[in-house]
Amino acid sequence: LQFLYLIGGWLEMMRAMAVALLAAHAAAAAPCDIYATAGTPCVAAHSMTRRLYDAYAGPLYRLRREGVAYEEDVWVLPGAGVADAAAHDAFCMGDASCVVSRIYDQSPQGNHLDPAPGMVLRSREERLPTPRIVPSRPVNASRYATTLRGRKVYGAAFQGGMGYRNDSATGTASGNDAETIYMVVDGRVHNALCCFDYGNAERRPRVDGAATMEAVYFGVQVQTPFAAPGVMADLELGLYAGRTLLAPATPLKGDFVTALLTGRNNSFALKGAAAPAAALTTFYDGARPYGYQPMRKEGAIILGIGGDNSHWDVGVWFEGVMTRGAASSAADDAVQADIAAAGYGE
Repeated sequence: LQFLYLIGGWLEMMRAMAVALLAAHAAAAAPCDIYATAGTPCVAAHSMTRRLYDAYAGPLYRLRREGVAYEEDVWVLPGAGVADAAAHDAFCMGDASCVVSRIYDQSPQGNHLDPAPGMVLRSREERLPTPRIVPSRPVNASRYATTLRGRKVYGAAFQGGMGYRNDSATGTASGNDAETIYMVVDGRVHNALCCFDYGNAERRPRVDGAATMEAVYFGVQVQTPFAAPGVMADLELGLYAGRTLLAPATPLKGDFVTALLTGRNNSFALKGAAAPAAALTTFYDGARPYGYQPMRKEGAIILGIGGDNSHWDVGVWFEGVMTRGAASSAADDAVQADIAAAGYGE
């Protein structure tokens, strides 16, 4: 028994050392640098607010405005690592028609997100079902402003009927491959409609069956619309906070929330944190629901919509990444420490 205690203590010490090393690395690195060091590199890195690699110096998102013949990219502000809000304001000029027409992928994969092509609805007025395409709109570029350490930035405010997608994404998890996905959102803006997602989805805007997508969701469970918001996994044909569809989501309240999902080869985990917390809480870590093992992920990327382009949700999104492989707890903790240090709302 004493030997077992010694082994347990040694394992805990090794984990603490790993967390300390990654935290030290995080002081000079961004989320995707941390994940790369841990052996689970980013295959998608999207943000409205800041760079997600320490060396990234490119555009974060693109703006479009009615009556203007060109579109404008908003770049990382040199020396600050955050979005150039002054350039954003100079282009939009307070015009309500100014929208975000692209969110750039900072990873080498180039998995940029553009407005979703639309969801297929069936006409009830026809004797034979007639497909009708309802496209998703881009978000208003200037509806939601906040700060990162005193610097003005904008979030992507989804108000229903809005969403982004990349059905040709490369490098993302497919089949039963493992991955980790996180996003940072406003914890005060949510509803119980489908689906405020970010992550892995079908390669076409339609339901391909259970286990064909794996995206992190924040909001209220559709099946319990009067509950508090929480972190869930959208695995297609169900939002899951645990192994069963009725498993309640752990309430997570805060102005700025991190929602994290790890999909392994034979299990999944849900974590979350509310700023300024530098540590994640694990809400579920265990077997997948019945009918969802093995997974049949297809590898497209969605934001603000469900796999079939359902876009009835509301929410405010700031940043998110997807990795190749399931990230370690130590890497997740170091990334959350970096998110807390970024200073959302400060």
